[in-house]
Amino acid sequence: MSNMKQIFNGVYAVSVLSGTIIGVGIFALPYVTLQLGFWVMLGYFVVLGVLSVMVHMCFGELSLMTPDKKRLPGFVKMYLGSFWEKIAIVSSVIGAFGAMLAYSVVGGEFLEKLLSPVFGGSSIVFILIYFFAGTILIFLGIKAIASIEFWGLILFFVALLAIFLQGKTLINNNHFFANPDWSQFFLPFGVILFSLWGTDLIPEIEEMLGSKKQMLRKVILISMLMAIAVYFFFIYVILGITGSNTTELALTGLEQVLGRGVVGWALFFGILTTFTSFITLGLTLKRTFCYDLKIKENLAWLITCFPPLVLFLFGFNNFISILSFVGGIMLGVNAILILLMYQKTTNSKLAYPLVLVFSLGILFQIIYTVK
Repeated sequence: MSNMKQIFNGVYAVSVLSGTIIGVGIFALPYVTLQLGFWVMLGYFVVLGVLSVMVHMCFGELSLMTPDKKRLPGFVKMYLGSFWEKIAIVSSVIGAFGAMLAYSVVGGEFLEKLLSPVFGGSSIVFILIYFFAGTILIFLGIKAIASIEFWGLILFFVALLAIFLQGKTLINNNHFFANPDWSQFFLPFGVILFSLWGTDLIPEIEEMLGSKKQMLRKVILISMLMAIAVYFFFIYVILGITGSNTTELALTGLEQVLGRGVVGWALFFGILTTFTSFITLGLTLKRTFCYDLKIKENLAWLITCFPPLVLFLFGFNNFISILSFVGGIMLGVNAILILLMYQKTTNSKLAYPLVLVFSLGILFQIIYTVK
């Protein structure tokens, strides 16, 4: 009986972590692949996949040796001091706001495309519905979110399989090997790093595992590999079907090829994946405010939920630019902080070379963004 419970806890934890990693970034990947071709994207995924797994494993080790009820800023204060804690707070908060903004942009647009033909209404109405539904679940806490994440991941795979079965005869392998646009060579860096990131959830996963914390390493590795496999399958299906007509939001280019029926499934799956990640990362940010900054829970909830909506209303709505900024810069800073903490606690010789790699990535991302 205890073995069955352990297996269930492991599966549940994998569903939460992988379901959060598999978020809004997935919808940018077919379009980015179209710009540079399959081989460049494969190279990026190999390099950034290895780096991401290493950083997640390092943070997992730190989580196991650190008292519960802390998030990244609390970790940084404990291991690196107050100066670095301030940097962690800025990078974590801006990164989380950017991620939630990206979820709102894409999820709200998908919801509008799915429901407006039936109910009518403007885009702002559907964005507000999406937004307030998410904020309610952020208020309720991890148990409600974990349940949605688990079943959401199951339905995610069902929807993706339905799209594949409907369009498999239309998949053209030549779509993956178009001439690369080398001016966009650095475009995948921030997008892929964003798509592979789930460190914010690792302390949550450790707490969910309870007395079985030794499973954390396996949960991290399985979740990362599952996310990468799903990403490549998604790229294969979407880009293979839509080719040069692939859009930045991936799913919006399917309707001309597959018709309204299967696009309805696709839009539902898009809403599902962005929504679960929105509420899970929103909860993580709220707990950062509560645990590390000692802000009262209701105020932390308000501070967490409403800035992304304000940013959207002020016109920040290009989601690939948002992903690039958050992934390439803010998450790069977080990776460096994790590696510095890991080096301090283990004296690892690998940490500093990885810090250099992420520092160069941040520099190139800033240059690419400004350009």
